Amino acid sequence: MGAIPAEVPALETEVEVEASPGTELVPVPEPQGPEPEPESTAVDTHCHLFLMEEEASAVVAAARDAGVGALICVGIDPDTSRRSMELAQSLRGVFASAGMHPHTASDFDRRAGSVIEELLEDPMAVAVGETGLDYYRMHSPMEDQQRAFRSHIALSRETGKPLVVHVREAWKDALAILDEEGAERVVLHCFSGDEQVAGEAARRGYFVSFAGNVTYPGAGGLRSAATSLSSDRILAETDSPFLSPQPTRGRPNHPANVVTVLQGLGDARGVSLHQMVAETTANARSAFPLLP
Repeated sequence: MGAIPAEVPALETEVEVEASPGTELVPVPEPQGPEPEPESTAVDTHCHLFLMEEEASAVVAAARDAGVGALICVGIDPDTSRRSMELAQSLRGVFASAGMHPHTASDFDRRAGSVIEELLEDPMAVAVGETGLDYYRMHSPMEDQQRAFRSHIALSRETGKPLVVHVREAWKDALAILDEEGAERVVLHCFSGDEQVAGEAARRGYFVSFAGNVTYPGAGGLRSAATSLSSDRILAETDSPFLSPQPTRGRPNHPANVVTVLQGLGDARGVSLHQMVAETTANARSAFPLLP
C-alpha cells in the first residue's frame, strides 16, 4: 500500500403471460445442450476499504458493476485487520487478510500478534499480511520491520495461508529473509522491482501483483517486468485508495479500477482484456486457495 494516513448470484426473474380467452398455452421447450460458461470476473487482490471515504457497501457494489467479482481487504494492523474481517463477513465478494504493515512494525508485540493469530483462524481471512520491509519511509526501525516480517512468515507457514508482502527499496533483505524463513506461499503486492527480481520471484514460485502504477507513462520498467513473467504468476490489484491508474490519477482509487490495471497489463503483454481477466482470476484462486 502507499503512505498510510496518520489516522488511521445471478438474479432470476419470472415473466407471467396472460392468455387470451380460448387460447391454449403451448409450453416452451427447455433449451438443449450445456449452459454457456459464465464470463470471468476480475479479482482485486489488494485494497483497503477501511481507508476509503465512501461507504464500503457502495464501493463494493460499484466494483461488482464494473465486473469485479471478488476483492481482498487487506489489514495493516490489528484494528484494521478486525475491520477487514467484519467487512468480509457482511459484504458478498469481500475477503480479508490480517497482519501488520512494516510502517507500524514497532507496535507488533505479543498482544498484536495474538489478535492477528485469532483472526487468521476464520476462513474469511484468506491471507497473512500485509507485512514486509519498507526502507523508503522507515516509519519503523529496520530491526523491528525484520522481526515482524519473520513472525508473519512463521504465521503463514503455521496456518498454510499465503503471505502478502510489501517491499519498497528493500529487495535484497526481503528476498533473503523469505528464503531464510522458508516462506512458501508468497504474493509480492504492488510490485516495484525490475525484471531480475521478477525472474527470481517466479523461480521461487511466488506470485507477482501489479497495481495502478503499471499504467503510468514513466513505468516502462514495471511493464517490462510484467511482460517477462509467465502468465501463471501474475496478479492484479488496486491498493485502493492509493495508486489510481493513469486515467484517474490524482484521485482516490477504487477496486473497480482493477479493470483498468488489467487493461494496462494486457496491452503490455499483447493479450486481450478478456484473457487478462481470465488468467489473473485463475491465478488469484491459486494464490489464495480460500477464494471461492
